[in-house]
Amino acid sequence: MHGVQLAVSDDHAGLKRAIMETLPEAHWQRCYVHFLRNALDYLPRKQVDDCLLELRWIYDRHDAEEAQRDLASWLGRWQEKHPKLCAWVEANIDETFAFYRLPRAHHKHLKSTNLLERLNQEIKRRTLLVRIFPDEASCLRLVQALAVETHEEWVDENRYLNMDLLRDHLKRTLPQPKAA
Repeated sequence: MHGVQLAVSDDHAGLKRAIMETLPEAHWQRCYVHFLRNALDYLPRKQVDDCLLELRWIYDRHDAEEAQRDLASWLGRWQEKHPKLCAWVEANIDETFAFYRLPRAHHKHLKSTNLLERLNQEIKRRTLLVRIFPDEASCLRLVQALAVETHEEWVDENRYLNMDLLRDHLKRTLPQPKAA
């Protein structure tokens, strides 16, 4: 593969290492949903609603600068009450901001692993319908057909990701070669 701009996963060390080795040009995005679930480990259960809800709102900002400003405000508000959580968030939250490098229209779909999890659910659903495959190759053909169908929905029909927006964004943000 080439041209990969972003790889989204949870914080699994082996997965992160594999992404860095196989897609060195891609930025790694830690799934913000998994990040928020991990934050629960640093909070008493009674405080989950207010504190994490406010932290979740940071991911709805227009750009990384706005998110950083809101993060500073959030840290100021909760630092005294939850110092362990705030220290953990401060040390790890930048891993969840890589999606801000992409066009705003892509943020919703690429800040989490939800698209991949939905694809995995659909593969599971379809393979369970068949129940018994005559061989491994027939199962692989079904999964490949589903992957092609999903790709067409996601990219070609602009249902999820309008790749023209990404191409325009990259033209504006990447350094252009100098004319000879």
